Amino acid sequence: MMDALLTSAEVDEPSGAVGALEADRARGIDDRELLDSYSRAVVEVVEHVGPAVVSIAAGSRRPGRAAGVVGAGSGVVFTPDGYVLTNSHVVHEATDLGVTLTDGATLGATPVGSDPATDLAVIRADGSGLPIAQFGESVSLRAGQLVVAIGNPFGFQSTVSAGVISAVGRSLRSATGQLIENIIQTDVALNPGNSGGPLVDTRSRVIGINTAIIRMAQGISFAIPIDTAKWVVGELLARGRVRRAYLGIVGQPRPIERRVARRHTLSVSHAVEIISVKPHGPAAIAGLREGDLIVALNERAVRTVDDMHRMLVGWPVGNDLKVRVIRGDRLFDVSMAPVESL
Repeated sequence: MMDALLTSAEVDEPSGAVGALEADRARGIDDRELLDSYSRAVVEVVEHVGPAVVSIAAGSRRPGRAAGVVGAGSGVVFTPDGYVLTNSHVVHEATDLGVTLTDGATLGATPVGSDPATDLAVIRADGSGLPIAQFGESVSLRAGQLVVAIGNPFGFQSTVSAGVISAVGRSLRSATGQLIENIIQTDVALNPGNSGGPLVDTRSRVIGINTAIIRMAQGISFAIPIDTAKWVVGELLARGRVRRAYLGIVGQPRPIERRVARRHTLSVSHAVEIISVKPHGPAAIAGLREGDLIVALNERAVRTVDDMHRMLVGWPVGNDLKVRVIRGDRLFDVSMAPVESL
């Protein structure tokens, strides 16, 4: 029998994961080393971020109503003086808040601000010198990346689950009906109680806030991207709420008649039809009416109400916005200054 060392150049490697493993064996890399490397990556993430993950209990004491628990979930401490990022639905309507650290210490907490439109909230724990987690970035995430979730499902504190990013760029409806963009989909196992906990990359940076699962489904969970969360946190810390521009209309998508589209050389086939105008709102002051079709905001085409929401998120309240409108056969522009939504 001939002993020989095979190199990758001498072996026809099969494709896919099996091929990669066989190529690693040919290079002298043991499968156990690969698994150990994976394990070390997860353990390192947990050691770095785990102490900053808290369990949140939300209670209510309102006149005429019995005291009780209105929410429970997870959160992540991001400043040493106790600011905690979590989900809005975890702390919504809570009058009593408490957080429990991984060492078992329990601290009182107060609400700072909540944004149901993105299902994010900030509370402040009554403590100092707390362990913190670092925020990363979500703009460059890719499907297949290893991620780790830490939380408190069903009250089981500091539970760790790992998986991969299944997809990026998903959209998800919040409880308010607002469309949340660039949602991260993962196959990480999440359960009630994980809500508000961090989704972390292999460099121990928080890249998302776990927010939702699909009941009766396996391997499908969602997280709010940290880039969205950082913007919301800034608004909540500064004002206690998120300011969003508001035009004072109710709309629905509607096809544009072909002859009208041809006449004005429009490149879009749909627009947003105004079905209601709020009296004394920006649209009413600008002269818009029911039945008008909104084609573009600031030269950007809008085909659906969600397109309009995307444009208005982050638009400076009070700054003029150019709105392109079709009324009958006429195409014209109006200028209006959006106000803050209530």
